[in-house]
Amino acid sequence: MKNAPHISDAEWKVMKIAWKKSPILAHEIIDALTATTTWSPATIKTLLNRLIGKGVLEFEKQGKTYLYTPAYTENECRAAEADSFLSRVFDGSLSPMISHFVKNRKLTSKELDELEQILKRGRSKK
Repeated sequence: MKNAPHISDAEWKVMKIAWKKSPILAHEIIDALTATTTWSPATIKTLLNRLIGKGVLEFEKQGKTYLYTPAYTENECRAAEADSFLSRVFDGSLSPMISHFVKNRKLTSKELDELEQILKRGRSKK
């Protein structure tokens, strides 16, 4: 798995659309984001160019428009963000992070059962 670069919150919004409908035309991304944000088309084009510069999006020119395709999967970007968060906030240690969320979030019984199953599967892999 290749390591995805860090992307901003705004860039995540763009990428979620690209992942959902890839390959996607520029005007489709602009239409989707102008309907759900207060961003201008120029702002969205700037975000697209940043993502291309970071290598997260690839494009192909089709006449007067561009067709965008993600260079990384959503899971690859999630993994990079999760690792970055864990390193920055919890010094790379998973236990304090899990402890924090268990103590400070109102987890449902279902969520707690899911966490227990994840931990059991992790233990059985060793």
